Amino acid sequence: MKKLLIALAAVIVTVASYAQGTVNFSTRNNTAGVDAPVSLGNATGPGPGPSYKAALYVVSGGNLTLIPASVTTFRDPGTGSALLAKYITPLVVEVPGTTVGGAATLRMRAWTGTAASWEAADPTLRGESIDLAVTGLGGGAVVPADLPPNSVFNGFIIPVPEPSTIALGVLGAAALLLRRRK
Repeated sequence: MKKLLIALAAVIVTVASYAQGTVNFSTRNNTAGVDAPVSLGNATGPGPGPSYKAALYVVSGGNLTLIPASVTTFRDPGTGSALLAKYITPLVVEVPGTTVGGAATLRMRAWTGTAASWEAADPTLRGESIDLAVTGLGGGAVVPADLPPNSVFNGFIIPVPEPSTIALGVLGAAALLLRRRK
């Protein structure tokens, strides 16, 4: 009987050592103190909405590696509050190369949904957070870790390009020409 219990304990320890750490990828989690809206243009601008994607990247030695299972979209406000468009559809994500209880440095990136990835997106239609140190990763029976609270992770702004002076000048000249014809 003792040999069976020892073998069972060895199997449980072996399985636990191969488990990946997990994180709760959510930009709004009241119980964890996370309220990190993403805006377009400026802090009071609208949210990206479902036409934008977001994902987590593992930061290691200055290199960023996409966690493929973390790609999600921003919420669709539908008939609800327009503020919903500033928050992602939450996911529980396994962080490769980590263990349950371990730590990881992550970065959130967002880009226009018409691009295949952050790297392929127009630089004026993408944004990223600061590096986020996440400790106590979950996994298995352990609850997933949350992203850092507001004191660290406040969200970010995706810049929206403004028209150039030449474009505005051409538009004004066209308006004057139309006005003159009448």
